[in-house]
Amino acid sequence: MNRRTFIETSVATAVLTSLSTKAFADEHKISKVGLQLYTVRDEMKKDFEGTIAKVAAIGYKEMEFAGYFGHSPKDVRAILDKNGLTSPSSHESYDTVEKKLPETLEGAHVIGQTFLVCPYIDEKMRTADGYKRVAETFDKVGAASKKAGIQFAYHNHYWEFIPDAQLGGKFPYDFLLESTDANNVKMEMDLCWISVAGQDPVAYFKKYPGRFPLVHVKDIKKLPNVKPEQLASVNMKEVEKGMTSVGDGIIDWKRIFAAGSIGGIQHYFVENDAPKEAFSNIAASYKYLSQLTF
Repeated sequence: MNRRTFIETSVATAVLTSLSTKAFADEHKISKVGLQLYTVRDEMKKDFEGTIAKVAAIGYKEMEFAGYFGHSPKDVRAILDKNGLTSPSSHESYDTVEKKLPETLEGAHVIGQTFLVCPYIDEKMRTADGYKRVAETFDKVGAASKKAGIQFAYHNHYWEFIPDAQLGGKFPYDFLLESTDANNVKMEMDLCWISVAGQDPVAYFKKYPGRFPLVHVKDIKKLPNVKPEQLASVNMKEVEKGMTSVGDGIIDWKRIFAAGSIGGIQHYFVENDAPKEAFSNIAASYKYLSQLTF
């Protein structure tokens, strides 16, 4: 090989290596796939510790709790440690965060959680006045939680995207985002339910950057395809029948996750509200997400 050929070959190799390195650097994966344990709630009732061990054996690294089934925070932490798991967050009812916040935060510290999520508000509160009260409560809870080193968040379904004339025609979801302190109140976006509502997660990431540190990752075979003002007629149980393992439905995960840094996503929790075969469902979801690049 003469000098010229050697130089040309070296330059070409360097360029290809650089391009390969850049392509690799631009590719992202979920480092720790999490599970919302509501998905295996029936199994948790029968065998709390055994169910967590099975979830860990699949490969999940992060657990989001939806009840402790009579176990103390100390016991929960011991089970997590035994299985090499962490729990960044838990779901606690509106009544709990409103009336039992100090002890809830104390338990969260023992378990090692850094997020506290309210997953649901009762139908009777889904009025303009109700959402205003919710926003005030969330701000207070969020401020108190922040002082304790824990971030408060709210988890959506589809009804937060029904426009309310008494809120100026806004979606209650936007009202809550705009009526609360961005530092005190974040959102755990359920990426399936917002899609059921006909809204674009990426658009929300761009409109409210950094407000979505947690996401629920669930897939669905078919969306109801209704206008926002028709969402009140949606049958939640019928929609749940179409939920499937992640990657087996129609939601464009690559597109959503590619914009995740704008939304501020830190934790990804698989969830299925009504799985027919819970463990096979979460195993398929884990396999898909652990291999997904975006």
